[in-house]
Amino acid sequence: MIILKFGGSSVGNAERVKSVVDIVIKSLEVNKKIAVVFSAFQGITDLLIEAGTQAAAGSNKYLTLLELINNKHKQALKELVKHENYNDYEIVIERRLNELNELLQGVYLIKELTPKTLDHLMSFGERLSCQIITFCFNDKGVKADFCDARKLIKTDDNYNNAKVDLLQTNTNVKEYFENKTNLQVITGFISSTVNEETTTLGRGGSDYTASIIGAALDVEEIEIWTDVDGVLTADPRKVTNSFPVLNLSYEEAMELSHFGAKVIHPPTMYPAMVKHIPIRIKNTFNPKFLGTIIGAKNTDFRFRIKGISSVDEVSILRVQGPGMVGVAGIAKRLFGTLAAAGINIILISQASSEHSICLAILPKYTSKAKKIIEQEFVYEIKDGLVNEVIVENQLSIIAVVGENMRMTAGNAGKVFQSLGKNNINIIAIAQGSSELNISMVIAKERLVEALNVIHNEFFNKIYKVNLFLAGVGNIGNELLNIITKKQKKLLADKNVELNIVGVANSKQMLFDKKGIDIANCKSILFDSKQSMSTDGYVNNIITHKTENNIFVDCTTSQQIADIYLELLENGVNVVAANKKAASGNYDYYKKLKSISNGKVKFLYETNVGAGLPIIETIKGLIESGDEIISIEAVLSGTLSYIFNSFNGSKKFSEIISDAKNKGYTEPDPRDDLNGMDVLRKLLILIRECGIIIEAGDIEKVNILPDSVFDNSSVDEFMNKIKLYDDDFENVRKDAAMENKKLRYIAEYSNNQAKIVLKTVDLNSPFYNLADTDNMVVIKTANYNKTPLVIQGPGAGVKVTAAGVMTDIMKIINNIG
Repeated sequence: MIILKFGGSSVGNAERVKSVVDIVIKSLEVNKKIAVVFSAFQGITDLLIEAGTQAAAGSNKYLTLLELINNKHKQALKELVKHENYNDYEIVIERRLNELNELLQGVYLIKELTPKTLDHLMSFGERLSCQIITFCFNDKGVKADFCDARKLIKTDDNYNNAKVDLLQTNTNVKEYFENKTNLQVITGFISSTVNEETTTLGRGGSDYTASIIGAALDVEEIEIWTDVDGVLTADPRKVTNSFPVLNLSYEEAMELSHFGAKVIHPPTMYPAMVKHIPIRIKNTFNPKFLGTIIGAKNTDFRFRIKGISSVDEVSILRVQGPGMVGVAGIAKRLFGTLAAAGINIILISQASSEHSICLAILPKYTSKAKKIIEQEFVYEIKDGLVNEVIVENQLSIIAVVGENMRMTAGNAGKVFQSLGKNNINIIAIAQGSSELNISMVIAKERLVEALNVIHNEFFNKIYKVNLFLAGVGNIGNELLNIITKKQKKLLADKNVELNIVGVANSKQMLFDKKGIDIANCKSILFDSKQSMSTDGYVNNIITHKTENNIFVDCTTSQQIADIYLELLENGVNVVAANKKAASGNYDYYKKLKSISNGKVKFLYETNVGAGLPIIETIKGLIESGDEIISIEAVLSGTLSYIFNSFNGSKKFSEIISDAKNKGYTEPDPRDDLNGMDVLRKLLILIRECGIIIEAGDIEKVNILPDSVFDNSSVDEFMNKIKLYDDDFENVRKDAAMENKKLRYIAEYSNNQAKIVLKTVDLNSPFYNLADTDNMVVIKTANYNKTPLVIQGPGAGVKVTAAGVMTDIMKIINNIG
């Protein structure tokens, strides 16, 4: 024989009840003999409690709630039963609803809702649902009996959370089932005293009912049907890649449930555990899935741990003082005082010096606990032997649970290291000698992130790297193409999945925690109704409390550059194609560099030379102890193309127009021709050498007169350039006469920085530059006679996007 129990979510409406009935009928075909326990229809218990509360307050609102309750049960009966006996069934339900009406009217008249009356009131949920479901079985041709568990389960009179008399209950259950051949549909949650007064079994009461009856009958298995595929490794609302556990021991299940996991409650497991009866957790909405078995033995050795659970909000009380060291009885007085006040302690952490004891309790008890502890130790506090109680709020507890941790070295270290790598501070720690559970107190605001960090560390599932992209123009769009092509290889080689969680352009923004379809990212963004605001974008990123978050800036916006510091301070990595931050105010640049020296990264290799490893090379030289003597560079791919192509075959203005048409220039070519792009790049390189410098410290000689760079349109600007074609041709010819070429070169040496159009001869490394190539020539103490030369394409959407992807990969390579 087996017992099946179905919770409120499984019987939320008539369609779900029909599915449950089908599950039970299939189980009957396999197991022959079963009994079924049901909870109230979903939401009914809450409606009953609220109706009782309103009635006790003298409010007529209870009548509206009562009508909702009546309608839901009548509608369920109408949808579930088509039998010729429908009218008889309806009379039974009407009679019970009238009884409920009379009870609530009595509460309304006397304006009192005692625990005893509340239990009686709540019992209507299970009594109505089970009666209707019994009728449904009979209507389907399954012989079924309605079984009121109050006749079987006997308790004390501790209303709302009654203690079961197992001896009397077991006798009742055995006698009742002795000659029963029909399917028994049993009310969960409710019970009664020896005087037949209705009681309830408290939290998880319907599960407890199934366990009590199953243990009394020595069944083969107890099945708890719910709305998930079993016990999950973590709360799926917080850890999206959590997955079902195949097997748990009773002890593991109890530990997880104590710390808030969605598992059956410890009282439920006790009767089954005594009789060594397995408890299987199954999903009503996925009945073919095997679910999780909770039993005496742990048979799943795939992972070191079984699950991670949490208590979302706790407070810490710290009791400490010199008078506590070596004094017997302090702990007894402390715990005794709290116990006498009915305050439950969730976690205890004590220093070996005995100087301090930390207690975690629910926040609602904080003020009361502090007061009674200070009253208990009033004289010690007065004499300075014990300090005033310190209270810390807005905290959470994480519990890492698993029998496989026993006698296995390194588990605690693995937990603490994973948190440390993500700058998550642990406030208090507790681990029992059984090694079954490591519990930690952390800041509540880091809870979701911490759960994900630990889950990835132990279960080695897919590491999700969450990207927040600003800018989906040429570079941003190409980056999305690269990510699309790279996804499979990343997953195969590094167990990493890139997840686009946020995307924005200058007008709109879009967020989806589950991930935005990369292939259609741009079109989805353009359909977004959410207007772009930098504050809103930052808040969405910061509140996305998971690990491995990377913000990628493919814009040229100063406003976007200004948010980097806040992101870094909140643990979000930043990858920037935008030069504005690294080339802006030096103090801001220094703050960004300083904060990114730890686990959070600020990477901006594409700021100079697109995909060329220029910044990385200089950084490596400095870190090795080398000294930068000078830098000479062609740093604009656009200007490089222009002067490399200026050989007399075309006019200067025609080459600029050609570069614009090929996408080598900015939409407004003035942004390239004014030399500011080169200045920013040189400024960044000098700063990377450790030099304090601002943009105004660099001398920049423009290749065109200042008057050209006015506020006229792009077309007008292009026409103005034509006026200087002859001048440039004359300069070119003069250079060619000496076998020289024109190059716009950035220079730094002896603390002097300059950008100027120069002629170079065959001996210069810049002489043979072609197309959009950039070149950086670095002289150092170690590379003096033969300088380091870095050369390659310095412009183009593809190489820049590839450079951004390289920076993203540097962060990914540090994961784990």
